Amino acid sequence: MRMRRMKNLDSRMEKCADFRIMDPASMKGNWRSLKPDATALWVEVGCGKGKFTAETAEANPDVLMIAVERCREAMVVAMEKAQSMGLKNVFYIDMDVANIEDIFAGEEIDRLFINFPDPWPRKKNAKRRLTHRGFLDKYCRVVRAGGEFHFKTDNAPLFEFSVEEFAACGLEVKNLTRDLHKDGIVGIMTGYEEKFHGLGTPINRCEVVCKPFVLPPEEKKKAAEETEE
Repeated sequence: MRMRRMKNLDSRMEKCADFRIMDPASMKGNWRSLKPDATALWVEVGCGKGKFTAETAEANPDVLMIAVERCREAMVVAMEKAQSMGLKNVFYIDMDVANIEDIFAGEEIDRLFINFPDPWPRKKNAKRRLTHRGFLDKYCRVVRAGGEFHFKTDNAPLFEFSVEEFAACGLEVKNLTRDLHKDGIVGIMTGYEEKFHGLGTPINRCEVVCKPFVLPPEEKKKAAEETEE
């Protein structure tokens, strides 16, 4: 997410310091220490301004929620929202999701949310899509076997590409819909989702069951190189 540079960003970040994890790599394998009584660890990648994050955390007080966002201008707004709501079960990390294996241990996550990522429409940029098999390989290492990631997008070509990638990796897809809110609002919406649903744009959604899978060695090497570019 691109936002205008905030002149008072640092001071606003400091006021929300209790919600920010400054050294996420040090938490690898030990995230539940933030909430020892948590029944599950859920992670949202690309949380933006945090509407979905905060409302999901509020609706699930027994869950530990971690939000990843590389744009600090967006993340500070998300943290301020959580702070104003008095939430105690949500924390934020400013980093690129390509580095997710650096901060989460194998099978540490129970559920992952990918909401309205950049579709990277040009074919040459397919490797940058957060549902490219290079990223799926990473997710299925840090999400426990049988855990899920939930994916939403308003971009139909991205959704079709993603469904094909899930199939190519042998991942089970559940509750697939190409018009989530056709018969009324379903679940918690992101701010972006509210806007485009209001304009009549269909929302695509599915749930993907994680399991270990093996990319051919040459493809794994290529995927790793591409996602790191």
